[in-house]
Amino acid sequence: MQRVQEKPTGLADIGLRLSAWFERWFPDALALAVIAVAIVFAASAAASGSPLQTARWFGAGFWDLVAFTMQISLIIITGHVVATAPPVYRVIRRMAAVPIDGRGAVAYVGLFSMLASLISWSFSLIFSALLAREVAHRVRGADYRALGAAAYLGIGSVWALGLSSSAALIMASPASLPDSIERISGVIPLGDTLGLWQSLLMAAVLIVVSMAICFYSAPRAAQARTMADMGVAYQAPSHDIGRPETPGEWPEFSPILTLVVCGLGAVHLTGAVAANGAGILLDLNHYVFTFLMAGMLLHWRPRSFGQAVAAAVPSVGGVLVQYPLYAGMVRMMTESGLAERMAQFFVAISNVHTFPVLVGIYSAFLGLFVPSAGGKWLIEAPYVLGAARELGIHLGWVVQTYNATEALANLIHPFWMLPLIGILGLKARDIVGYSMLQFVVHVPVVLFLVWILNYTL
Repeated sequence: MQRVQEKPTGLADIGLRLSAWFERWFPDALALAVIAVAIVFAASAAASGSPLQTARWFGAGFWDLVAFTMQISLIIITGHVVATAPPVYRVIRRMAAVPIDGRGAVAYVGLFSMLASLISWSFSLIFSALLAREVAHRVRGADYRALGAAAYLGIGSVWALGLSSSAALIMASPASLPDSIERISGVIPLGDTLGLWQSLLMAAVLIVVSMAICFYSAPRAAQARTMADMGVAYQAPSHDIGRPETPGEWPEFSPILTLVVCGLGAVHLTGAVAANGAGILLDLNHYVFTFLMAGMLLHWRPRSFGQAVAAAVPSVGGVLVQYPLYAGMVRMMTESGLAERMAQFFVAISNVHTFPVLVGIYSAFLGLFVPSAGGKWLIEAPYVLGAARELGIHLGWVVQTYNATEALANLIHPFWMLPLIGILGLKARDIVGYSMLQFVVHVPVVLFLVWILNYTL
């Protein structure tokens, strides 16, 4: 007798339908960036009244994110290098052996992604992708698309409520706080933003909700598409570096050079921590430098380190091409006054009860076009903090409202997906269906939380 295949129901059915729709209709990340440039250009030209000047702003802004693009590229490369070093790779393999079925695997990767993002969004983005790839290879019946979306979940849910929150760190640091904002709010310590019990509760609720969605939306084995089904070949990192064949190759196999460079790096990092505290290691430059030194030390020999770097480089192609396009968009929106007008509109129609919700909607919407938490906060802060002070709203909660809602756009925006999908060997359209399901649930949950918890402050 022929066995009847069980049909998916509930969230699993919705997840499969959304995934199928987005795989068919969602543009490639590069095409989507070009479309966004065209939309922002038209709106900014209308706001400024000068299409020619707007085009010049785009060209000038194209280079605004060069340093950030290099930082992200090196985060991807150094993270990949560290993760594929023999000691760390063994840990990742052991972690990947924990889940025993597809649904549990997706929830497991999602939990790791969110918890890691509370410490560092960059650590979460890279290591969650590498963990998802290993889990997909080991757990039969695990859907590779759902695993990819789960690995991305930290960036779209709770990262900004954690230690690498750009807005909270800016407001707590007098050195990085612009005068235009400090005159309005003054310095807001982390205890009044990240340390609020309301913020911690919101993070806990989002983690629980997100894990439930991960588990119940993941397709069962019969409907799952594995890594092989997605056309991605699994390849374990090679640690075979051979032997030197000529005298000129000997330095490549000697750990002495590694120890010299890493010793210099250790001196620098020790001094930086002594002068500024351990939090300095969350700064992107120090973070990249730390991972670079760790990667060299863990690979021990320069030849092994070089091989790992070469294997990681293909993952950064999308970042190098697309981030400058978004930089041009940001310059057009800010120079034309479009972003300022949008902020003023949302603030003008707010009152003490609706303010958190409307600011949240604005932050999430603007995040679709300005995918930079710190840069976007500098655009919004003068208007939202000024209005919040007049309305008597807790300024720290305004920062956390921004943090919680700003992350929502990340769930459906390819900007932050690029490093992850480069490691997974997927396209944005492959995972955005499951990310969209998270987005649909997160939006009302987050807006409700920032509204109701505002009454407790």
